[in-house]
Amino acid sequence: MDKVRSKAPLRLGLAGGGSDVSPYCDLYGGAVLNATIDLSAYCTIEPSPDGMVRFRATDRDEVFTDEPRSSYGYDGLLDLHKGVYNRVVRDYNNGEPLKIHVTTFSDAPAGSGLGSSSTMVVAILSAYTELLHLPLGEFDIARIAFEIERRDIGLRGGGQDQYAATFGGVNFLEFYESDRVVVNPLRVKNWILNELQASLVLFFSGVSRESDKIIAEQVKNFQNKSGKSIEAVHSLKKDAYYMKDALLKGDIPEFGAILGRSWEAKRQVAANISNTLMEDVLDRARKAGAWSGKVSGAGGGGFMMLMVDPVDRMQLISALNTLDGRVVHFNFVKQGTQAWRI
Repeated sequence: MDKVRSKAPLRLGLAGGGSDVSPYCDLYGGAVLNATIDLSAYCTIEPSPDGMVRFRATDRDEVFTDEPRSSYGYDGLLDLHKGVYNRVVRDYNNGEPLKIHVTTFSDAPAGSGLGSSSTMVVAILSAYTELLHLPLGEFDIARIAFEIERRDIGLRGGGQDQYAATFGGVNFLEFYESDRVVVNPLRVKNWILNELQASLVLFFSGVSRESDKIIAEQVKNFQNKSGKSIEAVHSLKKDAYYMKDALLKGDIPEFGAILGRSWEAKRQVAANISNTLMEDVLDRARKAGAWSGKVSGAGGGGFMMLMVDPVDRMQLISALNTLDGRVVHFNFVKQGTQAWRI
């Protein structure tokens, strides 16, 4: 057995996040605009030298070791690793255990709002696909990664992260009932991406959060037919269409205005999406020249995206550097998940 390695890019959720979550997308359809960046999740799979199965997340300092089995139960310890292993062994290895060591790490912590958990599932699944020569295309990998996380393990959330990590680039994603997803890759001109990158500052609040709890409240609001919450997601979905048009035209100030408007709508979806820490960051950012800002992902913490005229960029960064947390430099990337043999 060869040693294989893989990587999958994390994403910025630009607009429409939340409309990809069931039951909203089943009832009304969802639309999300996102873009992948040069922060990644990585996975290495190698033959087990001791005959044991070992999963290790070096960035989380977590290790799971056991005798080879056809499946492992979920108990909170490296459930993503177990979930991919269980599915691959069941569906693609005739239920026969694999004697392997799986090692992972991510450039961003779990709960960061960059889709790190789903991106990790894609990276791990891509490594197995290379290891076992599985006949899986991009749609297969994204769909199976979604099923592993949402159905097999039972973690709440949407579908944008798995498709972004698999396909890479700037994508406009549409979500419909029965888990049907349409991927529209956007051919954004290089000068527009450069202008957007110069106008975006990414700030990590230093606080990770459990998106599962935030999304649970969002789902509860949908199920209870909370008018305020549903109307807010309607607005988020509309903004995804408007932002896509602004991006393709290269109207970055309009893009920034939509970003700020979307944040106001997002705060209405669930009570714990915003908090005093994030409001303080946004307030200070605006005083330092930022046009607008919003949280990437479910909310409650993680990464924040701030829009600014590039001539005021360093002024904004200097102001953010006085806060807890840190500015993270990034580049947009067009390549989705990749795997290779060593």
